[in-house]
Amino acid sequence: EYMGLLVMLSIIGKSLRRTSFLKVFGSSARSLSESNESFINGSSIAYVEKMYEAWKEDPKSVHVSWQAYFSNVAKGITPAFIPPPSLGGSVSFTAPAKGETAVAASAKDLEDHVKIYQLITAYQLKGHELCDLDPLKLDAEYKQHGMRRMKQVSPELDYKSYGFTEADLEREFTIKMNNPQGIFAKQEKWKLGELIVKLKDLYSRYIGIERAHITDAEISNWLINKMEEEPNKATLLSDKKTFFEGLQYSSLFEEFLHKKYTTTKRFSASGSDTLIPCLKLIMDQAIELGADKIILGLSHRGRINAMAYLLHKKIEHILAGFIGTVPQGAEVEWGNSGDVKYHLGCLYKYTNDKGKIIEVQLMPNASHLESADPLTVGRVRAEQDYTGDTNRKKVVGILVHGDAAFAGQGVVYETLQFADLAGYNSGGTIHVVVNNQIGFTTVPKDSRTGSYCTEIAKSISCPIFHVNGEDPEAVIKASKLSAEYRNKFSRDVVIDLIGYRLYGHNEMDQPMFTQPIMYKKVQAMRRIYDKVSDKFLAEKVYTKEEINKLASTVMKGFEEGFDKSKTMSFKWEEWRPKVSYRYPLPFEGLKITGVSVDKIRALNEKINVIPKEYSAHPLVRKVYEARYKSVKEGAGIDWATGEALAWATLLTEGHHIRLSGQDVQRGTFSHRHSYLHNQEKDEVYVPLKNVAPNQGQFNAINSSLSELAVLGFEIGYQYANPNSLVMWEGQFGDFANGAQIMIDQYVASGEAKWGVQNGIVLLLPHGYDGQGSEHSSARLERYLQLCDDDPYSCRLVGHLNRETNWQVVNITSPANYFHALRRQLRRDYRKPLIVMSPKRLLRLREATSTIDEFGEGKRFRVIIPDNSKNIVEPQKIEKLILCSGQVYYDLLKARNDLKKNKISIMRVEQIAPFPVRQVLEQFDLHPNARVVWCQEEHFNMGAWSFVEPRANKMLEHTGRRISYVGRASSASPACGFVKIHEAELASMLEEAMQQH
Repeated sequence: EYMGLLVMLSIIGKSLRRTSFLKVFGSSARSLSESNESFINGSSIAYVEKMYEAWKEDPKSVHVSWQAYFSNVAKGITPAFIPPPSLGGSVSFTAPAKGETAVAASAKDLEDHVKIYQLITAYQLKGHELCDLDPLKLDAEYKQHGMRRMKQVSPELDYKSYGFTEADLEREFTIKMNNPQGIFAKQEKWKLGELIVKLKDLYSRYIGIERAHITDAEISNWLINKMEEEPNKATLLSDKKTFFEGLQYSSLFEEFLHKKYTTTKRFSASGSDTLIPCLKLIMDQAIELGADKIILGLSHRGRINAMAYLLHKKIEHILAGFIGTVPQGAEVEWGNSGDVKYHLGCLYKYTNDKGKIIEVQLMPNASHLESADPLTVGRVRAEQDYTGDTNRKKVVGILVHGDAAFAGQGVVYETLQFADLAGYNSGGTIHVVVNNQIGFTTVPKDSRTGSYCTEIAKSISCPIFHVNGEDPEAVIKASKLSAEYRNKFSRDVVIDLIGYRLYGHNEMDQPMFTQPIMYKKVQAMRRIYDKVSDKFLAEKVYTKEEINKLASTVMKGFEEGFDKSKTMSFKWEEWRPKVSYRYPLPFEGLKITGVSVDKIRALNEKINVIPKEYSAHPLVRKVYEARYKSVKEGAGIDWATGEALAWATLLTEGHHIRLSGQDVQRGTFSHRHSYLHNQEKDEVYVPLKNVAPNQGQFNAINSSLSELAVLGFEIGYQYANPNSLVMWEGQFGDFANGAQIMIDQYVASGEAKWGVQNGIVLLLPHGYDGQGSEHSSARLERYLQLCDDDPYSCRLVGHLNRETNWQVVNITSPANYFHALRRQLRRDYRKPLIVMSPKRLLRLREATSTIDEFGEGKRFRVIIPDNSKNIVEPQKIEKLILCSGQVYYDLLKARNDLKKNKISIMRVEQIAPFPVRQVLEQFDLHPNARVVWCQEEHFNMGAWSFVEPRANKMLEHTGRRISYVGRASSASPACGFVKIHEAELASMLEEAMQQH
């Protein structure tokens, strides 16, 4: 309410001229300017001038709020302006102080009551500045190491700054409001001293809230009421027991691990032990409010502890990771990869205290800090979409961050930006920042700007709870309140859980090298567990016997697990990170991807016809008419039409399709037009949403201008349902550079590390058209380098696609693209598909397909041999050119122009895994041909380095070797001058057409 009152006056105007400012306030202008009052910047200068002139003639002629304000400014004092009572608040006052006249006392008391409002507002908005948040007390003693970076505490929090003295502490004030909140809804009369004590207790002890950046009055009032609410004693007692059990387990488990595996990295939560009970309380509260699934994204610190306590992963399995036990079958499943114990995911059927059973999914995590954030949010959104959780209350996401990473990693901001985006909103994420007050060896003053590590959360109006991690009541309150807030407002919320790091960055690190002052304090600290035990004994929450009995039970479980871990042998399936799928399993078996021509023609009537009454853009209507005609006539089917047909057929089979990326609805190159915008009114028509009555969902979503977080989100989304087709498109192929962490850590290696399959499709526009270095190459060579296809095995048997980590294709025909997309969902396993998608070919007349190429019995072609009737028979071919992508059409034109009939051009549509059997057949079919690989990319880029060893291995028995035709090596992917580009292409084609 207080914020609302101030905002009302701020709206008075926006354009006060400096000249008028000086005219009205004269020598006090500087002082008044420094007060930063929003109403001074208004267009109501005439009103302000009038009030000021009236006050100079007779101070009593203006409202007491103006009296106080002008009087203070004249004295050089600049307190905040408080609106008149008629705008929302009212004050009454006690009898005049002794020795004052009634009139003078009345004016003074009114002015003092205005100051009381200022004091209350100051505590509600800035009380966190006075909080005792740091268990190490570094803020007070060692400013250079402190977790808060404030030059000084706001003077508004000191009652003396308003002119009050100690003598005023016994004065009584009556505080009335039209819409009272919090403690003022229950009590109106307050002595100043009592009021200050109460405000400090609520806002300035061990929990503080930042909400000044929140402009929503409903949210602000709700937060005030919750912060000022008295806890239910019975509930608080129960919460304390929940808190203690989690704290005890966490603390004892960390000590047990440190004793048994002193020299093994585990990224202990010691020093921030209350993280585990904090998460437990959040989860329990979320379940109480209706959640039936929780998705956790945890950083590495405290992750093992969370797996043990929150997800009940068997202790013996966890400890087996410490001694290096390899599950049976892991070599086959992993390819000798796997991952460290503090990166693994986990799934558990969790039962809360009231017997409700829900699923808790811990997402796998890579060492790249915060990279799991968007994956977790994407998984949450997918679960909501597939289960019809439109209110986004049933599936809840919780993210645990590190303090330095939360402030420093850009993906945090990118993920936060999903909060209000229709295609990405997940109903709010609960963020818990494990604030160790240090990042590896870097202290806050060197790692961030801003008072707290959570400043970035203000960008989306998150309430931020700063909590001393050693205070049970503060942790309980923040945990439960965060879950309540998320449930009520469907928005993000942040807990800044402040503790310390007992050891170095890992358990073998020596922190005294760089933080001697800090770690002298750490070494002198008493265990949080011991402090809370003493506190709860004093409060009679537990007896000593009860605490000892609980500890004995916990330790017995650890010891039993330890003994089992030394001798146990367990299977891969028992150990691997489990993923919960909501949609049908098992996957469909391998099937032909072709579709009957009749079905394609029927779908043409649905997806390529715009209703006559719909006011589509004339050029878009022409595009659709051309698509319709091509399918109807069965020839000239272009890329966008082939893509739409693939989607439409999958939708009729019940599959969900999701495409996201920058401008994907229209397409970067204005080729897709999947969403049709009415030219007369704000309306959108999506043909692919109207394919069949019981079709799957179709969504093409224009993303925020992010690659890293958006791709991460889609990876998480795909994890939820293997029978969906999830696609991410880069605006240009090289834009994927910004998402390289996701590609390296999750797409390329996720299955090898965690045993979790993912069928995501990456569409990366690629092709050299003279558009410069940044819009030519999708960096094909990077994806090939990440492929685990063995260059020297050249196996003719086995399932290469199944046994390789992903597929990389550079397709030349719409029909083959159609089959590649359908193939993703027409087999009994899932692999990522990397598509070097075209630009020039989107509208190239030669790069079209006939309807029969989509038909029954057809499937994806890993290579396309030369079927030209204008060349000699294979035995007489003198040069066999292998190529991939759009360069094929350049080669084809050059050969036709030169009438070279002894050159055969073979398209390698799937580069990885390399199609050994099919390529070898062509080598044997052309025994007298010189074999050449031709590419438009530079020598040190493209597919050459991938193809060369494989082709030479296959040619070994013939005595031939493959040679290279293409551009020379370069540091830049492509030249920036069109003339040079054309000259390079001409030279390359000339060399390729030489028959000897």
